Amino acid sequence: MIVLFTDFGLRGPYTGQMQAVLQRDAPGIPVVSLFADAPASKSKACAYLLGAYATWFPPGAVLLCVVDPGVGSERRAVIAEADGRFYVGPDNGLFELVLRRAARRRLWEIAWTPSALSASFHGRDLFAPVAARLARGDPAERLGRPVDIVRCSDWPDDLAEIVYIDHYGNALTGLRGDVVNPTAKLRAGGRVVAPARTFSAAPVGKICWYVNSNGLIEIAVNRGRADTMLKLKIGSPVTIAD
Repeated sequence: MIVLFTDFGLRGPYTGQMQAVLQRDAPGIPVVSLFADAPASKSKACAYLLGAYATWFPPGAVLLCVVDPGVGSERRAVIAEADGRFYVGPDNGLFELVLRRAARRRLWEIAWTPSALSASFHGRDLFAPVAARLARGDPAERLGRPVDIVRCSDWPDDLAEIVYIDHYGNALTGLRGDVVNPTAKLRAGGRVVAPARTFSAAPVGKICWYVNSNGLIEIAVNRGRADTMLKLKIGSPVTIAD
């Protein structure tokens, strides 16, 4: 299968244009839209989000990931392999966490070139055709040349910031649940947030944090919006309360 992870947004032509290329170049292969509203142009936040969600897909899946504020610059276009899953996209830190956490990791700089390559839409013109070829069974060695992985060594293993706000106003952090004491109180948006098993275990209108179904600490309000109540946005810090 091919999995889409982009910051293209839920409106506009960009996702549809990439899907058209995938249908053309890999007909019959399922395409799953995971995120179309990943944090726009924020490859660091997206790296922690991708790190949590990618593990739900089986080995052999191809994740087509386009969060690419440097499109048209000298940043590399790459194929990454992490524990049998393949990732296609820009080399801007987006794959840092999946590579860091993998037991097996490899990286190729894409050498395959399309007949036409725009300066500003590599998702459609380069990454989608490469992802389609991988999904069809072409080896990465045929599409790129091996390169060293350039690490974002100053990035923490877990990011104590908001990395995504969902449709309901729930605020996901880059913290995995198993790195925080389950009885700890957090501080976010100037408020102290107590833990709960899940948001529905808290009283209506009460803020809480819990470990969500993908293993990330999430701040939520039972029948309310945590982002509005706490004035949270992508990059808002989260700390352990004293």
